[in-house]
Amino acid sequence: MSMSVSVEAIKMIKTSDQVSQTESQTTRAKQKKQRRNRPRSKRNRVEDSTTTANTTTESSTTDSAPTESAMPGDNSQQDATREQVMAEREAKKQAKQAKKQKATTPDTKIITEVEQTTITTKLTTTTTTTAGPPAPIAAVTCTASTDTETGDKTRDQIKAEREAKKAAKQAEKAAKSSGAKVEPPVQKLANLKVTDKTPTPTAAPSSAANDEKKKPALSKAERRALQEAQRAAKAQGQGQVKKAQPAVKAPGAATAKVTATVLKELKRESVSPVKSATSSSPSKNSLITAKSKCKVKLFNHLVWAEKGASLFINDPLVHPSMARLGVQYAQRTVVGSNARCIAFLHALRQVVQDFETPAKKEFGRSLDAAVKHHVDHLHKCRPPAVSVSNAYKQFRNQVTQLPADVPEAELKELLVYFIDTYMENQIGKASQAISSSLQDKITDGDVLLTFGCSSLIQFICEEAKRRQVAFRVIVVDSRPTCEGQGMLRRLHAHGIPCTYVLINAVGYVMAEATKVLLGAHALLANGYVMARTGTAQVALVANAHNVPVLVCCETHKFSERFQTDAIVYNELSDPNDLVRDDKCCLKNWTAKAHLTPLNLNYDITPPELVSAVVTEVAILPCTSVPVILRIKPEIGY
Repeated sequence: MSMSVSVEAIKMIKTSDQVSQTESQTTRAKQKKQRRNRPRSKRNRVEDSTTTANTTTESSTTDSAPTESAMPGDNSQQDATREQVMAEREAKKQAKQAKKQKATTPDTKIITEVEQTTITTKLTTTTTTTAGPPAPIAAVTCTASTDTETGDKTRDQIKAEREAKKAAKQAEKAAKSSGAKVEPPVQKLANLKVTDKTPTPTAAPSSAANDEKKKPALSKAERRALQEAQRAAKAQGQGQVKKAQPAVKAPGAATAKVTATVLKELKRESVSPVKSATSSSPSKNSLITAKSKCKVKLFNHLVWAEKGASLFINDPLVHPSMARLGVQYAQRTVVGSNARCIAFLHALRQVVQDFETPAKKEFGRSLDAAVKHHVDHLHKCRPPAVSVSNAYKQFRNQVTQLPADVPEAELKELLVYFIDTYMENQIGKASQAISSSLQDKITDGDVLLTFGCSSLIQFICEEAKRRQVAFRVIVVDSRPTCEGQGMLRRLHAHGIPCTYVLINAVGYVMAEATKVLLGAHALLANGYVMARTGTAQVALVANAHNVPVLVCCETHKFSERFQTDAIVYNELSDPNDLVRDDKCCLKNWTAKAHLTPLNLNYDITPPELVSAVVTEVAILPCTSVPVILRIKPEIGY
């Protein structure tokens, strides 16, 4: 009976041991899963090591327990449990001590990528040098404790050492290939020590380190300026030493002064670049700022008239006749579309006659390039008129058609003949044709109203006076040019009775007029008339009084441009021309902010206000301009 009880007890103990073993295995599996999911840090590694030690001790105790407890009534099981408890306590104490040591000892510095690159570059420089012994690798101090140095290396440290060894091997290979004898740098890498980023709490920071921290970070330009200043000071000091001058300044002071001045200049440029740009030429910049501040954005695309003396300085590539014409354009001594075109053609004839073909060049191409340079010079003095642009286009077309096997003298004669015939046909004969077509429209008792000064209108009135037609003329004028005064003097010299009024009184005299004769600067392809500023106002008042408006314009003034307002393209005159005298309120307009007198040269008259356009071809409506432009090459113009 006692034997059966003991067997049953042994079976019970075995089953309990098996249950405890399965429970311990399940706990171990759970702990392994938790370790895998956790991030791999130093703290987690130490905890994992302690837990594994605890589990090994538990497993050893559980394995020894059944053997010791095989005999019932023995105290071996109690001894095993006591030893297990003691082992657990000791493991906990060791874990706490390890944590305390980690808290007190500073962490070692992990070699960064920048330091690795510096190490490899130094190794390569030592291996690639052929002359002289290799330069020693700069050793790095270490502030870590001896415990961490002698302890196990971290994963990053091992990687850094491996990369350094690889760099050393590559350096050895490069040295062998170049043939230079270099000592193996592996021994030097063994002595390499790693510094710690975090300073020790016992070491107090020095004053120099604090000063460096207080200094602001310099930009790339400032660093370059400092290097250049130091080099200049060094070269200056070396030159003074070579010359053995008695009074020599210390290079450190010189570099300090130079660097201070350079830094001040850089700060000024970075803080106020506009001030540094404008401080060089106050007179020019004042004009620029006045124009930029006061100019209305709606007219920013329009160009100001240049009257600087730099345009009229003798240029070897500009003919004297063209230089003289540019001065006349800029000073407005030559005004009027026909007058400007005639003056341009006369100057162009002088250029052609005095032109000499360069060596190994063609006459046509070299002349074309020279004339283009002259036209650009005139454009700087004043924007070209439509009549001048059309004459220049016809001249270029004629130059391109010159034969290549003809002597240069004959080619010049051909071009001079073309210029003379162009002036005669397009200006002289065209004005005679327009005048003859209008003589039938002017009868006795007519009152002709005109605006400004037009050479074509003047010619028509003189022809009517020669025919002994009894008529009178009302001359409407406007400031600031007052061109109508010249028209008044010429008509009065021929004995034509005239009346002179300003444009603000045109509404009072329009009722007396029977016909309105207007000149034109250009006739656009869409039928709009481009003329002197004020023409559109006169046409509008005439339309209100049912007075016919006749625009006299030669076909060489027809333009292919489309324009419906005077803002898209126009010419700006000097705003100071609007200031009459010292008592004018616009005398000091440059000193007033956001104020610029607008002095436009031309305005646009819509075709609805024009009754007809009188040309040398016929009297046509404004909408027939595209037809004239299409048939003009066929009729020989």
